[in-house]
Amino acid sequence: MSGGGSGRAAAVTGLGLVTPAGLGTEQTWRRVCSGRSTAAEDPALAGAPVPLSCRVEGFEPRRHVGGAQPWRDDRFTQFALVAAREAVRDAALEPRSWDGARVAVVLGSAAGGVATYEEQHHRFLTTGHRAVSPLTLPAFLPNMAAGRLAIDLGAHGPALHTATACASGATAVAVAAMLLDAGACDIAVAGGSDAMVTPLCATAFARAGALSRRVGDPAGASRPFDTERDGFVLAEGAGVLVLERAPDAAARGAPVRALLAGHGSSADAHHTVAPEPEGRHLRRAAEQALDRAGAARTDVDHVNAHGTGTPLNDRTEGAVLHALFGGGPAVTSTKGVTGHMMGAAGAVEAALTVLAVQRGTVPPTANLRGADPGARGLDLVHGTARSRPVGLALSNSCGFGGHNVVLAFVSAATPVG
Repeated sequence: MSGGGSGRAAAVTGLGLVTPAGLGTEQTWRRVCSGRSTAAEDPALAGAPVPLSCRVEGFEPRRHVGGAQPWRDDRFTQFALVAAREAVRDAALEPRSWDGARVAVVLGSAAGGVATYEEQHHRFLTTGHRAVSPLTLPAFLPNMAAGRLAIDLGAHGPALHTATACASGATAVAVAAMLLDAGACDIAVAGGSDAMVTPLCATAFARAGALSRRVGDPAGASRPFDTERDGFVLAEGAGVLVLERAPDAAARGAPVRALLAGHGSSADAHHTVAPEPEGRHLRRAAEQALDRAGAARTDVDHVNAHGTGTPLNDRTEGAVLHALFGGGPAVTSTKGVTGHMMGAAGAVEAALTVLAVQRGTVPPTANLRGADPGARGLDLVHGTARSRPVGLALSNSCGFGGHNVVLAFVSAATPVG
């Protein structure tokens, strides 16, 4: 890659995942590469217009979070704690001995502790104010995942919450890179977490026409870029990355999975829930990411697309990718397996993109039978995972409100500008 990028590449030294595809990074990666959907009928959503979800199975707060009272935290915070601890271990860091004043935490969430809010509001309406838990606010406020991680890790640097709807986790990673570049911290624990699989959220998304209606075929419901797609499957989870300046990681002999070489952000300023039809601003975010990475369009080997499986998103994003790259990069949407984890999606998909770069493997897009006309001409990976060198990969995220974030990851062995 040629020079010309702005800023310095950040080393990704640790990953942590809690997703419907698995508890932990390796289990998640294996399931995502298998191309088998995690969607199923959800008894907790009985009575909702679409009772389907992608749940994190086998998650036990007392076992996985630990402590005497893990129930004090909402599920979205519990996920974040477990993912962050895995990421820090993966980075070979020891919070008991690091300089906490130089450690930042940046966590994104679209809704915070919405399950707690729904439950406590129900109690208030049906039983009265005395039934409302005094822990309601600390559990449901959206910033609480970042605050609890700072406490858990002894991180005394900036502790921030980002909220850009379904791009929240990707925004958190971009903000963390900016904090590192500005010298505000030496280590950044960044990502996203959401647990919006609740009756109210499921009903609201269904009423908005965003969810797949394939109730009789849960495993085939999430089908990004497919001609027969009809919406996404609501999911939950968390993804956390540990970022350090590349020279600092090298100095301590840290394992470097990949480098975050660039990032771009933009706003459609068009509509509250629909993408700008031409995708001009998503395209601009991708161009910003490449410019910061000192890379050309022809350098891109892989794109982990936002790929929700909604008619408007996939059509617009597919057209943008084709206009930028033609049929060059291998394109996938991992939401076909995991469902849409809302504010966690961008961080989880960033982690999966890092693994694609590190391992030279592009996961398939589940349930892709025939590509939508808007995506034809793209090299859509489907059926099975594909082995290929991935020197540079992009991870796209978009959110209600018109938020666009693109992250550019390169191989740790790739020179960057």
